[in-house]
Amino acid sequence: MSALVSIDKLTVQFRGDRGWVSAVDDVSFDIGEGECVGVVGESGSGKSVTALSMLRLHPRGAARFPSGSIVYAGIDLLRAPERDLRAVRGRDIAMVFQDPMSSLNPVLTICDQICEPLRLHQGLSQAAARRRAIDLLGLVRIPDAAHRVDEYPHRLSGGMRQRAMIAIAIACRPRLLVADEPTTALDVTIQAQILELLRDLRNELGMAVLLISHDLGVIAEFARRVLVMYAGRIVEDAPVEVLFSAPLHPYTEGLMASTPTLESSTDRLYAIPGRIPDPDELIPGCRFGPRCPHVEPICRANAPELVAIGRTHRVRCTPRAPPGVLS
Repeated sequence: MSALVSIDKLTVQFRGDRGWVSAVDDVSFDIGEGECVGVVGESGSGKSVTALSMLRLHPRGAARFPSGSIVYAGIDLLRAPERDLRAVRGRDIAMVFQDPMSSLNPVLTICDQICEPLRLHQGLSQAAARRRAIDLLGLVRIPDAAHRVDEYPHRLSGGMRQRAMIAIAIACRPRLLVADEPTTALDVTIQAQILELLRDLRNELGMAVLLISHDLGVIAEFARRVLVMYAGRIVEDAPVEVLFSAPLHPYTEGLMASTPTLESSTDRLYAIPGRIPDPDELIPGCRFGPRCPHVEPICRANAPELVAIGRTHRVRCTPRAPPGVLS
């Protein structure tokens, strides 16, 4: 599968009390044409920071990129001029954010917000953009789209606001849709509807999707490949069926053990001991070592590399790698 976006050795730093600290460290992965990649991990693991870096959406001056690249269509998005980056945002790569109420402009109608990328990137007239906005609201299954298009965000339910955000994101038929926790704060029924909508849109538009979620069930149902992040690094990367049937990293195993099941409904839920470290916290060797049930002396002495296990599986864990992999 040809790479649509290639992220190589990405490091993202923010200014802290003791200087610059890394929120994302040495992250590398590709997203293929039409591929659906899921990203999981605890809060603070670097998932959203990685996604926002793809379009350089961090507050100006707050972040720096000391190393790495994010290449799309031959352009390194980390170093592209702002004019070139604006041409990519919303047209080729679009994003659905966690909280639609804070992401939508409260003083503009839904029509105004959908029409903006249509007029900017496709040069549509106001009348043509309005007609397209109504079509898009229908596409994301908002009832009575011709009426709802003139509503303000506060007049819509949470599920409708999320659908409106998706309509804005897909307005220009992007090649990649980045969905950052698109089902957060929605009830289970609406979550299922949003995921079904994203799946249908992906099939209809042929776009790739990068789906960020805390919910392993959402990832298992939607993604084809899964990246597990911990403390700013990818610790495991595998096809979804391989990851859920045979995880290799202790952190992945811990996440799965923490997921409630029908069999465990009467038992106390498992929790990974300890906490995710702060970005400026210096941990020798493996960053998961202080919480790992399989930690060995070599783990504290050397930081493991992300190594290939076969053709499609990568893991950052020295003791769990089969003999010969690291030789």
